[in-house]
Amino acid sequence: MRATTIHGPRDIRFGEAKDPVIKRPTQAVVKVTAGCICGSDLWPYRGENPIREGATIGHECVGVVEEVGGEVSVFKPGDFVIVPFCHSDNTCAHCRAGVQSACPQGGMTTSGQSEYAVVNQADGSLVATDGHPDDALLPSLLALSDVMPTGWHAAVAAGVQPGGTVVVVGDGAVGLCGVLAASVMGAERVIAMSRHEPRQQIAREFGATDVVAERGEEGEALVMQMTDGVGADAVLECVGNGPAMSTAFAVARPGATVGFVGVPHGVEPPVSTMFSKNVGLRGGVAPVRRYLPELLELVTSGRIDPGRVFDLTLPLEEVAEGYLAMDERRAVKVMLRP
Repeated sequence: MRATTIHGPRDIRFGEAKDPVIKRPTQAVVKVTAGCICGSDLWPYRGENPIREGATIGHECVGVVEEVGGEVSVFKPGDFVIVPFCHSDNTCAHCRAGVQSACPQGGMTTSGQSEYAVVNQADGSLVATDGHPDDALLPSLLALSDVMPTGWHAAVAAGVQPGGTVVVVGDGAVGLCGVLAASVMGAERVIAMSRHEPRQQIAREFGATDVVAERGEEGEALVMQMTDGVGADAVLECVGNGPAMSTAFAVARPGATVGFVGVPHGVEPPVSTMFSKNVGLRGGVAPVRRYLPELLELVTSGRIDPGRVFDLTLPLEEVAEGYLAMDERRAVKVMLRP
C-alpha cells in the first residue's frame, strides 16, 4: 500500500509499505477514504517524542471496510465506518465504565495517513454511517475519529453545565472542538484563549462569546477581569504543556474542575493550588467510542459541523507539505485524501 512514514524529526515520507493483514479474528482492514494530521503528530515530527524510523503514522481516519476477521459479526466489507483512534472491545469492565480508551484488548490506529488501516477490535470500535456520505459531510465525520470526541471529553471532564462560564486554553483543532462542545452543552459564556485570527473566527463560529489573545499572566488577568474576579466554572486545557496548565488553574474559580486532554509534555500539576482553591483535575485519553453515537447524531442532524476545523485539504502524496503547514501554523488541521 501507499503509506506515510516517519524517519526522523521533520522527515515525513510517502511511499510504499507492507499491505496490512488480519492477524487476529477480531480485526478489520479499512480502506481509508479520508485521513488527517493531528496536533499530537507534531510532537514526534518536531523530535519531542521518540521515533521508530520508517514507522507508519496517523491515527485518524474514516473509510470502507475491506476485510474482516472470523469473529467480526457486526461489520462487513463495503460498510462505511468511523474509526476511533483508540480501539476497544466495548465489553470489558473498563469499557462498561465508559473508559474505552483504557481497554486492555484495544490498541490504536497506526496508519491513518495511508491507503489502509487495521482496527484491532472491529465490532467494539467501529461505528457505521447510514450509507456512504457525500464529500460535504466527510470532514465532520472524520473529526469524529478524534478531535471532536477529545474536545467533548475535555468538556465532560471539566463538568461543563448549562449557564456556566467556560474557558478553553488552546486554539488547535481540539481546543476549537472544546469550544463547540461547551456551547452545545449550554454554557452561557465561552472564553476562547487564542491569538491567531483565523482560529478566533472558527472559535466564534463554534460558539465562543469572548476571545482573549493575550497569554500568560496578562491573559489570565484579563480572564479574571472579565469574570469579575471570580474565574471560570470549568476550564478545558487542550494543549498539554506547562504554561497552558498553569493558565488553566489560574483562571479556574474555587471549586471548579480543569478538564485536560492535551498530551502532557513537561506538565506538573500544581497540587498546592489545587488544594488551596479546591480545584480538581480530570481527563486524559478520550474514550471516543463512548461519545460517538451521540456526536454522530449531532453531526448528521446538522446541529454541529466540527469539520470546519479542516482548513486545508491535500492529496495523500503531499502529506509532508501538510505537516509543514501545521508546524508553521498556516493550517489548523489538514485533511488528506488518497
